[in-house]
Amino acid sequence: MTSKTQRKRSLTGACLAHALHDGFTDGLYVFLPVWQTQFGLSYAALAAVRALYYATMGGLQIPADRALRGLSPRAALALSTVLASAGLLVMALPFGFAGLCIGLVVAGIGSSIQHPCGSLLVTASYGDALRRPLGIYNFSGDLGKAALPAVIAVLLPLLAWQPVLCLMAGLGLAVSVALVAMVPAVPIARTEAAETSSNRGGGGFAILTTIGALDTATRMGYLLFLPFLIHGQGGDTGTVGIALALLFIGGAFGKATCSWLGDRLGVVGSVVATESATALLIAVTLVTPLTPTLVLLPLLGIVLNGTSSVLYGTVPELSKGDAGRAFAVFYTSVIGSGGLAPILYGAVADHSSQTVGVLAAAATAAVIVPLVLTLKPHLRRSGAEPLEAAAPSRHRPLEPVRDSRP
Repeated sequence: MTSKTQRKRSLTGACLAHALHDGFTDGLYVFLPVWQTQFGLSYAALAAVRALYYATMGGLQIPADRALRGLSPRAALALSTVLASAGLLVMALPFGFAGLCIGLVVAGIGSSIQHPCGSLLVTASYGDALRRPLGIYNFSGDLGKAALPAVIAVLLPLLAWQPVLCLMAGLGLAVSVALVAMVPAVPIARTEAAETSSNRGGGGFAILTTIGALDTATRMGYLLFLPFLIHGQGGDTGTVGIALALLFIGGAFGKATCSWLGDRLGVVGSVVATESATALLIAVTLVTPLTPTLVLLPLLGIVLNGTSSVLYGTVPELSKGDAGRAFAVFYTSVIGSGGLAPILYGAVADHSSQTVGVLAAAATAAVIVPLVLTLKPHLRRSGAEPLEAAAPSRHRPLEPVRDSRP
């Protein structure tokens, strides 16, 4: 197998796993109104239940990266997908509310493995020519976010939610088999400097992860309320699925849009633009009727989700040392925030109103604007520098596979 072929297979496998796991994660939003009705949950309790998956996935990023370093990317990605699918099956079994909670934790454990492994696989495979493959990898996650929630929304009116989860689990098991056949079996060698370095970009990396956490908190907070916002405007379950799909399709397009914006405005300028637009559009959807809201959702998705692509692509530049651990730290911050922030927003809504909860999410996006300005001195040049100026990866491209054993 040539090195070029191996890189393509590595990227394809990482993208497939990313699309599936992100589809699993955001597909859960379609189930929220169903679970709220069946188990009698408040907004805060509903967010806490979902956090069992999300916080588990975020909190285990670093342990998973450390524990599975001896495995090949093929074995690690297949393991993560099998565990996530097993969690969905547990949720679907007739164990009631306890089974739902246990299944969410198991699925979260599986997804915690995928993120650092997939990111490192792409980073190590492409070496210096990293920007475009990372963009493709990020885009694949948004494809999963757009596709699976829409499919779930179509199936829920036809089937009970438990059989729908079984179908998702079956899809996951099929993907795990495909990953075994697709991803090269070579382990990723980490340099000595990467293993021993304790400085991961200093203050710049800390600011970046904080911005990532707040950006994710905004996105997840709005997603918590979006199904109920659509219902309040007269939409049904199918409309909720359409709304989520429109938002996620916009998010997928936002990857390319924000990459173009970053080339012209730089990291700081593009984040200021997207977060300002995010805060404004979230507030606007509170006062628009159903049809204008659906029209606005793709545009909101562009800015709501596109910022993450800019931040994610800056990780290799601001981190020093092991790229796998740096991605794990970054994901821990953003995923942990995504799990915990909706609980806070839900509590705010429970003690005031849904409108106040949505406005709290919009305010979080606004807070990012002054914070990102402090990132400018830590970038290689000025905050308006294009993303293409990011420092090269510290990993060499993977050598051709000489051993086909897993």
